[in-house]
Amino acid sequence: MTTVSVKIDAKLVKELRDKSGAPMGDCLKALQESNGDIEGAFVVLRKRGMASAQKKAARSTNEGAVGTYIHAGGKIGVLLEINCESDFVARTDDFQNLLKDIAMHIAASDPKFVRPDDVTPEDLDREREIYKAQAAATGKPAAVVEKIAEGKMAKFYEEVCLLEQPFIKDQSISIKELIAQKVGKLGENITVRRFARFKVGDPNWTVATTKMAEAAAE
Repeated sequence: MTTVSVKIDAKLVKELRDKSGAPMGDCLKALQESNGDIEGAFVVLRKRGMASAQKKAARSTNEGAVGTYIHAGGKIGVLLEINCESDFVARTDDFQNLLKDIAMHIAASDPKFVRPDDVTPEDLDREREIYKAQAAATGKPAAVVEKIAEGKMAKFYEEVCLLEQPFIKDQSISIKELIAQKVGKLGENITVRRFARFKVGDPNWTVATTKMAEAAAE
């Protein structure tokens, strides 16, 4: 059986490279797999990026950088620390741009936690009880009430956890997937350690740290 190689236009490869940030060679392979469909190729790259990130997730991230973002007019400020495995990667334009993009995203989206695992039991219990009460008020059976509550909890994580939020500059991917793309490109594990968000006149500022970071500090 002969394998037919799909001829891909160089402009299409560049377009996917600009959209995904993946290396040109990976973009070409993804486009060939999707028969030239750029959206399908983007999905292929996202899956590979997540797989690559999962493989590297256990590797220590003891280097990194701290970045800031000040919203126009100086009303909102963000301080963010992202970690990687080497100082070399921390100084690359790709890593620095990731730092800036996520800091800007935090300023716009106001997450309260880094990851779902960081949500406090008190917050989880409060939200779950609210959702159960709302579902129960419709008169639905208990089993259905539980399913509705769990479905709303998934939405709750997306609203309050940085890594689960859709990226403000590209709603088709989450912050977790954005990081995974950089992991695939730079070849190192990358993690968000902590962030702080301040808004002028708002007493309820946000300071979020991963549980892993807290454990390491003890």
